[in-house]
Amino acid sequence: MARSRTPVPCSACFTDGSSQAVADQPIDLADVSSNNSRTNSDLLGPDRYCFVHANTAQVLASPLAPQETHVKARSHSLAAALAVLTAAAVVTGCSSGSSGTSDSAGASGGVVKLDFWGWAPGYDQSVALFNQTHPNIQVTFDKTASGGKGGYTKMLTAAKAGNAPCLAQVGYETLPSFAAAGALTDVTKYAGDAKSQFADWTWKQVTISGQTYGIPVDTAPMALMYRKDLFAKYGIDKPPVTWDEYAADAAKVHAADPTVYLGDFGNDSYNYAGLAWQAGAGWFGTSGDQWQVTLNSAANQKVAGYWQGLLDKKLLKTDPSYAPSLYADMGSGKVLSDVNAVWDAPIIASSVKDGAGQWAVAPMPVWDAANPAYGNDGGSATAVLKGCGHAKEATEFATWMSTNADSVSNLIKVTGIYPAATSGLGNPALAAPDTFYGGQTIFDVFKAETPHISTDWTWGPTMTQTATDVGDGLGQAGTGGTTVPNMLGAVQGKTVAAMKQQGLSVAGG
Repeated sequence: MARSRTPVPCSACFTDGSSQAVADQPIDLADVSSNNSRTNSDLLGPDRYCFVHANTAQVLASPLAPQETHVKARSHSLAAALAVLTAAAVVTGCSSGSSGTSDSAGASGGVVKLDFWGWAPGYDQSVALFNQTHPNIQVTFDKTASGGKGGYTKMLTAAKAGNAPCLAQVGYETLPSFAAAGALTDVTKYAGDAKSQFADWTWKQVTISGQTYGIPVDTAPMALMYRKDLFAKYGIDKPPVTWDEYAADAAKVHAADPTVYLGDFGNDSYNYAGLAWQAGAGWFGTSGDQWQVTLNSAANQKVAGYWQGLLDKKLLKTDPSYAPSLYADMGSGKVLSDVNAVWDAPIIASSVKDGAGQWAVAPMPVWDAANPAYGNDGGSATAVLKGCGHAKEATEFATWMSTNADSVSNLIKVTGIYPAATSGLGNPALAAPDTFYGGQTIFDVFKAETPHISTDWTWGPTMTQTATDVGDGLGQAGTGGTTVPNMLGAVQGKTVAAMKQQGLSVAGG
């Protein structure tokens, strides 16, 4: 449910192979992006803690099912994009120390104990299932704040201090940043047998420059969650298929009752990125050894103009994303739908309990009904952090959690994942009727969308700052402080300036 970078071995820190102490202070993710430390949401990586001032190409292939026949493949590999960033890396220090015990420590017959940090509901239940059947490996799940709200900072700080857990929940878009920060353990030699259990593009999410740092968990296609009874009340006989229909329905609802809105315009930058992704409106790219920044492109302005038009007409509520006020408005029938990722389905179910049985899921509206394309918002891995003394057992657990039928069933039901493992796509839980959604088999919607989600999307090297700037701008646009088109122009300028400040070659200013 949650972004990318290249690890630099300790020997690369200084040409003479020496090391330099790194101040033992918390790592702020905002600093990572704006002060040349890392990018996106969190970072940390391999071999002997090399903290680099680098920008990472967070290349995120869409986390969707393995039907790659219709999925547009990326023309630039993750390794190639990361090479752009590696060339600009400036090393700040190395520590030759390593935490944790030897991988062979468990060979004496003792119980191997692993700590696992994350925030997703249901992870603790999968851990409990594993512990029941693996007496020689016991995992303790410690719930953290979500990645962007402090979880990643905590992980990075712990990795730097040498007391990180072996395992962590890390979004695909953030994994390269962790790698560039030296916060991950290379588990390639332990994960080889698992590779065949995942679609190639999902495996690429956890592999950087040939090194694998974890196991894929899920993907995150987007859809429309809506109140079917209230749609009917306001004369909407079917969910909107296109964005034009969505706008027309929004006008119809608000005209009937000015206190009611078809949807909400929130401030979640990654949800908005999913809308841009759907439209083929990329934010970053690479050409040769140069970064391209395209937040203010014509394709992005088209998306921005659409949403600004709805805001100008006061047709959308503007509650902050995932705020209690939003769910209160959903519960009271003031907000009738939400365009969001698969993992949002159980969040709505647990937050708007009074609507049980009245909600349904439909494909997200598209720009062209004849050639539908859908968006993606999330996807994560179980990563093995730097200093793990039991990388083999950690990889065994991570693989089990993503592939074991009982674990995957639990994660589908409780966490709301759409599995990354190919075997998971046949899990009976995906075919189970959901009582909150009126007995609908909601995962059928996401399965049908998956072949139509492009994987041609690149996350840039300043995503922590860029995402914050976009989120702030969306919030301001919702209150009339700016417009969505103007926000994109402003963020484009800030992003280019930040990248140039970090010594990157960049076009698009």
